[in-house]
Parts: sequence; C-alpha cells; structure tokens
Amino acid sequence: MSKNLASKDINNLFHPATNLKTHEHQEPLILDRGEGIYVYDVKGKKYIEGLAGLWCNALGFGNEELVETAANQMQKYGYGSLFASKSHEPAIMLSEKLMEMSPFSSGKVFFGSSGGDANDTQYKLYTYLNNALGKPHKKKFLGRKKGYHGITVASGSMTGIPTNHALFDLPISGFFHTDTPHYYREAIENETEKEFLDRIVKNLEELIIKEGADNFSAMIAEPFLGAGGVIIPPEGYFPKIQSVLDKYDIHLIDDEVICGFGRTGNCWGYETFSIKPSSITIAKALSSGYMPISAVIVAEEIFDPIKHASGDVGVFAHGYTYSGHPVSCAVALKTLEIYERTKLFSHVSDVSEIFQNRVNKLSKYENVGESRGVGLVAGIEFVKDKKTKNNFEPYGKTGMRLAEICQKNGLIVRAIGDIIAICPPLIITEKQINELFDILEASIEEVFKKN
Repeated sequence: MSKNLASKDINNLFHPATNLKTHEHQEPLILDRGEGIYVYDVKGKKYIEGLAGLWCNALGFGNEELVETAANQMQKYGYGSLFASKSHEPAIMLSEKLMEMSPFSSGKVFFGSSGGDANDTQYKLYTYLNNALGKPHKKKFLGRKKGYHGITVASGSMTGIPTNHALFDLPISGFFHTDTPHYYREAIENETEKEFLDRIVKNLEELIIKEGADNFSAMIAEPFLGAGGVIIPPEGYFPKIQSVLDKYDIHLIDDEVICGFGRTGNCWGYETFSIKPSSITIAKALSSGYMPISAVIVAEEIFDPIKHASGDVGVFAHGYTYSGHPVSCAVALKTLEIYERTKLFSHVSDVSEIFQNRVNKLSKYENVGESRGVGLVAGIEFVKDKKTKNNFEPYGKTGMRLAEICQKNGLIVRAIGDIIAICPPLIITEKQINELFDILEASIEEVFKKN
C-alpha cells in the first residue's frame, strides 16, 4: 500500500518547498492520521509532530470539537462569498472576535486563505491607501534579510530569503531588505549587543534616507523570524526601529502568522516584543491549521481612506473566492473559543520554562553554535567549529541529515539550512516536552558520534 502510494505521489504530485529532483529517488513520508501531538504514517509508525504541521497546529490532531464544528457548518451552509455586500454569521462573528482581541479600538478584518495571500493583501492595501491619500510616490516597502512573509509575487518580494527569490525574478522593484536582527550571526568582532542594535537601527535609517524617506509606505516584520531560522531579536529592537519608522511616517505591519495565538506565551507576538502595529497579518493557528484561513486586521485610520476611495471608484476590487469561507470561519471561531476556555496561552507560559531549559541545555554539544527560542518555539544552529562559528560545507547537508535521523527516531522537525526548528502543538505537556528533547538529543549524538 505505502509503496503504491509513494509511486503515485512521485508520478503525479508537484510538491511545494521541496527538492523536486531528489524527491524522485526517495520515498516520501506519507502521514495517515494524528492524535494530540502525535502523527502516524501509513505503515503505522508514530511520530511527535515537532513542527505543529507547518507552525500551525496549536490544539493537536483529532480535536473532536473542531471536526464537529466543520461538519455542522458544512451541512448548514458549506460555501458563500463575501462579494457585493453578501455575508454570513461565521464571518461576522469571527471578525468581531478578532477586533476584540486586536490592539485597535476600531477597525476592520479582511479574510483570505493563507498567510502569503494575506501579506499580498497588505501590500495592495497600503498601495491603495497612499493613492487614496494623494501620495502616489509613497510605495516602497521594507522587509528584513531572512524575513519570511509568503511566496506570492508581492509577499515573496517582502520575504528576504534568497532561495525564495532564485529563478522567480524576485524581489520585484520597490522592495528593500534591511539587517537581520541576529546578534549571534550578524555582529562584528568585539561588538556588544547594544552596539550591534545601534548599528542595525542606524543602517535602517540610512537605507530609508538613501531611497527617499518620503517614498516608503510600510515595513513588514515578524516578531521573531520563523522560516529564516527562528531568530529572536535583541531586547529593545522593535521600539528602536519603530522610532525610525515613526520619524519618516512609515507604517509597521506586524506579521503574526507564526507568532499569533500563544506561540510566544502571549496571545500576540507584539505583546512579547513591544510592537505597535498599524495592521496585523494572521493565519496558521487562527484555525489551528484545521481549515485554510488568514486575515488582515487594520486600524480604522487605515480603513477609512480606503473606504472613501472605493466609493469614488465604485468598488474595492480586491478579494478571493474563499475570503471568509463559512466553514473556515466557523472552525476558526471555535478554535479561539477553545483557546480561551482551556486557558491555552497560560499553559504555554507555564511550560515554556521547561521547554526553554531543554533548549538551553543543548549548548553542551560541541557542534551546537547557538540554541535559542521563546515560548514554545526554538532554533538550534549547528556549526563545524563552535569558536569560529564556521559552518559545515556544503551548508544545509548536516541539518538535513539530522532531520532525517530525528524522523527515523520518531520526531518530525524542520531543517532550515543547518538550523533545526522546533515548534510543537501548544497542548504539549511537560512529559511530552522531555520526550521530544530526549529523541532530539539521541539524534544529535547519533549524527555527531565519534568514530
């Protein structure tokens, strides 16, 4: 059965974010079912899902409340669009709930299907906004090197990862990337963390001035950089860059796709890292990954000029077929209810210390350059030489090997170059945290065992 499925996969399925050439010669991991933090492949083998699917699954697998909610909504009203002033209760109630949870006293919620299309929406909103305000020159966008915001043409241009640009002719014109706030990798010799922070803030301002301060519309940033390697910014980073952005009337877009809904121990990453956003992007844990859904939350001062301009044009001509899908909205609303009822974010805060203690202890291995994290997420960076921070060559081979060994031993993690990313479901218990790290440590020792 599994060999037949693997063959059909290789013959027919075009995989995203995959080495398509090597895929043809290796059997894919075909997952069949999940229960709590565990998943099972078609052969019945059990794994800890150490990346929550793709940074998404907060409530674990097989949550009966979400299954029942989806089934009931599908039976009642399985699809309807929000175009041309049509609406339905799940979208209305979810938008109200998200506004209540947001930092904005008033505003609006725009729905999509993925974090990437939501960030594409962000780009279009700020373009529309500045045209509406009579500022057609104010269109340039700022991102950060190693920042990840999606793979559409616009969101892929916001992304600052070279592999996401290669052969796609990205980024397109008007997108700029400033320094990665990663002291371990980016600091120059003998530079203190404060000196490093001051330098990259200065570099940001110099870039803005060079490209024309009045030409920038917005900067987009994840509270911590996820797909770029789980990079935690230095203390005080966001207030300092925000002061620069405020100086030049540049909006800050908070990309909460990975951070939102408890990952850092707070509901929002902006709470953990002292960010004051003009708008917020959410996806992934919004439905615990059970249904495709994303959203952009904007403050009223962003929405109001857009509203008036759409009246002049005759329509706000942006939206997706599945914007505000009723089943996705119903499942997301139930997900938020479960988060509140079970006090899940408090649970994350309670077990984070245990999780991060295990993360920090990984520094005992001579090939671990830096072990870092916040809440229930971690990045473990492996190096050839701890003193010099020199990488293995070719870069990425060691990380891939370690991910493979982890998988063999019953743990699914993600290799980002030679960084291993860990991001388990938020329902994980203390016992399961130790189980996860016991497998990881055994796998590290297996990969780096002495001859």
